[in-house]
Amino acid sequence: MVAPLFGLLGRHQAASLAATGADFGAMVGLVELAGLSPVPAAALGAATGAVVNFLLNRRWVFRVAHEPAGGQALRYSLVSAASAGWNALGEHFLFKVLGLHYVLARVLVSVTVGLGWNFPLQRGWVFKKRAGER
Repeated sequence: MVAPLFGLLGRHQAASLAATGADFGAMVGLVELAGLSPVPAAALGAATGAVVNFLLNRRWVFRVAHEPAGGQALRYSLVSAASAGWNALGEHFLFKVLGLHYVLARVLVSVTVGLGWNFPLQRGWVFKKRAGER
């Protein structure tokens, strides 16, 4: 039971890294190559990362691409919106209240939210498989 869970968690983290790369790559490309302002480029980059993460989770991490995508997409959006809120709240607390360096605060919050919120909810609610499926 533990080994499959760690494999799933490993794939989840790899998908998160790929999505982060897509997010930052799109943002930098839009700023540097397309001349877009960094603010809208950041929003478009985040949207790109979210799509990449959703597709990787659906097809590779949780392997539920045979299930209808609409409900998964809605649940994914809700979890992601709450995740953004948790990240902002955590960054505020660690940076503004405790005085940690903003990058260190961001890393600590991101790991905590990813492992404590995103992974459990994506596994148990967003991409939950029907009973009896592998």
